Amino acid sequence: MQINGGVRFCEQGMKASIRAMHVQSEVLGMINENVTGFDKVGFQRKEPVISAFTEYLGIHGLSSTIDDEPGRIMTSQNPLDIAMANKGYFQIQTPEGVRLTRDGRFKLDKLGNLLDLEDNAVLSDAGMPIKLPVVPENATQVVVNAKGKVSVYDKNSNELLEAGYLGIVDSNGMAVLNPDVKQGYNEHSNVVLQNEFMAVKPVVRNFEANRQIFLLESSNLQKVISQLGSAS
Repeated sequence: MQINGGVRFCEQGMKASIRAMHVQSEVLGMINENVTGFDKVGFQRKEPVISAFTEYLGIHGLSSTIDDEPGRIMTSQNPLDIAMANKGYFQIQTPEGVRLTRDGRFKLDKLGNLLDLEDNAVLSDAGMPIKLPVVPENATQVVVNAKGKVSVYDKNSNELLEAGYLGIVDSNGMAVLNPDVKQGYNEHSNVVLQNEFMAVKPVVRNFEANRQIFLLESSNLQKVISQLGSAS
């Protein structure tokens, strides 16, 4: 007795080409999002991740990861603009929960609370909103050192009063010990346009190849249907 085993997979080229075009369209969407975010402060590019069985799984075999490399750091006219030269994220308290961001464009309200541009509280390393012990007359009286320590000048005592440390963590929520904070700087995206444009070419070529397969299979199918119709 002879036992034969194995896995066999046979599928029409039309279905396979449609799945492939769907995946390549999504990849192009990620690249387009990266290009669009080139000038956005704190934007981090997306990197498509294609599994080994994407040709069978289609769009379900495609995922993405975030490139967490620091972006381009440029000077700002606002002392409350904070950037990080190393990897890490600021923690922002939103109505939906804590959000991680590289966008360090902050501001103060009338009570001395440190907020982001959407009026959400900036959290300290203790997980509490940062509030200055005194409200400064202007933003130049706020000092942030390389470790993320926030202080404010008190003209009455002629001293710097500590308000806490910025809660800077990695993507897993662990504290970053050396964030290398830069006061008066903005971090723009880590997107390199040349690399994004080069990444488009093979995706477009693959899309066109699958499109041609789809058109060929569609033409063959139309011929078969036509012949069956004439034979009947």
